[in-house]
Amino acid sequence: MFWQSVIRGVVVLAVGATFAGCSAPSGTSGPGTAPVSAPPAVGANFAPVSLGSPPQVGAAAYIVIDPRNGQVLLEKNAHVRRAVASTQKLLTALVVLESGRMDEWVTVAASDAAVEPAKMGIRAGQRYRRRDLLEAMMVRSCNDIAACLARTTAGSEAAFVARMNMKAAQLGMRNSRFATPHGLDAPGQYSTAFDLAILATAALNHGELHRITRTREMVFPMADGKDALIVNTNRVLRMSPYCSGLKTGYTSEAGRCLVSSGERGLRRAVVVVLGSQVPDVWNDSRDLLHWALGVPQGATVATN
Repeated sequence: MFWQSVIRGVVVLAVGATFAGCSAPSGTSGPGTAPVSAPPAVGANFAPVSLGSPPQVGAAAYIVIDPRNGQVLLEKNAHVRRAVASTQKLLTALVVLESGRMDEWVTVAASDAAVEPAKMGIRAGQRYRRRDLLEAMMVRSCNDIAACLARTTAGSEAAFVARMNMKAAQLGMRNSRFATPHGLDAPGQYSTAFDLAILATAALNHGELHRITRTREMVFPMADGKDALIVNTNRVLRMSPYCSGLKTGYTSEAGRCLVSSGERGLRRAVVVVLGSQVPDVWNDSRDLLHWALGVPQGATVATN
């Protein structure tokens, strides 16, 4: 309930209300210039922001924000509706976490195991702890696990999707509609870079979810007794020491997508890149993060 009140009280005010007054017009690219009028997030410390020329980015849509106050630093087509693929698993995870019972054991159904293409390989009849499933879903982006979590959390996938859309509305994501828990292309399903920035800020404000999204690798205990080592699909976690999460996505309709966060000193940044391609999605996300965090251009910051 504490995090729920933070998400409703801080994110909707500091992000949902503030973004609209700071962003450049949709379809343009440029730093936001309007001052932030909404209250900052609780406990935020602000460093002076002095940003140079932004990097060139070829993605169909992107946005860069300061999650402490919701200020838009840079954007392009941020309000254009698009497929966003598995980045919407951030919302799936929020709904699961707020539903509680994370140490409960759940049973996989055949319909869960059948969901393609990114899979953990769980099988019908197997039992897993909900917390382990959630972590694997976020680290490896497993669609079969997303289906299992949705069904066992709300009773059916349809009921879970209804919760997703309700949560999105509570967060102030006014230009989004979700039809699946995993992000595979579906008629009438869409979001925007702007709305995903709101969702990313909610994820950052949820300590457990943020911790999971910044996990580089983990061991997943399979039901057959074997352990599976899985590596985070977010390559920027290994490309930049400043990256602190959050979530990747890809479908043929959405293209390469990435919602990323970063920290450097007192500075914070969220970057959403949609409709990109490999390797641009990784390089552009890293470059935008570094620009927003004030990392000098040409600095050697790559990590293994």
